[in-house]
Amino acid sequence: MKHNLLAIDASTEALSIALHYEGKFLRHFEVCPQQHSQKILPLVERMLREADIGLSDLQGIVFGRGPGSFTGVRISTAVAQGLAYSTGLKLVGVSTLQAMAQQALMETNNKNVIAAIDARMGEIYLAQYDDQQNNLIRLSGDEQVIKPEEVSGDFSDFIAVGTGWQAYPQLAEKIQCSVNDNITLPDAYYMLFIADEAFEHQQAVDAANAQPQYVRDTVTWKKLPGRE
Repeated sequence: MKHNLLAIDASTEALSIALHYEGKFLRHFEVCPQQHSQKILPLVERMLREADIGLSDLQGIVFGRGPGSFTGVRISTAVAQGLAYSTGLKLVGVSTLQAMAQQALMETNNKNVIAAIDARMGEIYLAQYDDQQNNLIRLSGDEQVIKPEEVSGDFSDFIAVGTGWQAYPQLAEKIQCSVNDNITLPDAYYMLFIADEAFEHQQAVDAANAQPQYVRDTVTWKKLPGRE
């Protein structure tokens, strides 16, 4: 890695923070549903103290831009923006699906990865990766939100990662993919490597221009009786 970066992700049940500074890495990962907003900033401060640096010593901030829970994605984005506003640092948002696919590439050396996160309401967030360049996994097509029964094809040479496969175990059998149960939630550590290339190619943005990507644009809420 060429850049000194802080990465944060709170977009799923997991809260993860990772730091790269002058060739050294620090990382934190825990599953703590509904505790992200209370824990994220103290953990960032603790990691910076452990590295004996300040935010101004970094070259940028990385955040999990989604997809994931709407609240979690907003937390990731807002915290990253707040830190960037205070320092003038640039931001790069990284897909949670790509982060899991990158982990699969780095751990198994398989460039064929299909990532799925349980999107609730009978749907999953899904993305396919079938190439790698410069040791980074590459997206094929688009990220999408889809009903499991609508997914089709032969993915027998793919590794499947993410919570979508535990939520819908019949899906993996249907498309004949091999599920890696060790990679179920995104980890900010792997976002560092993806974002490093973005900073190298000057694709980082100012805090005001950082955007979450929910993938699902609208949510249908069941209204209470008498509230229609």
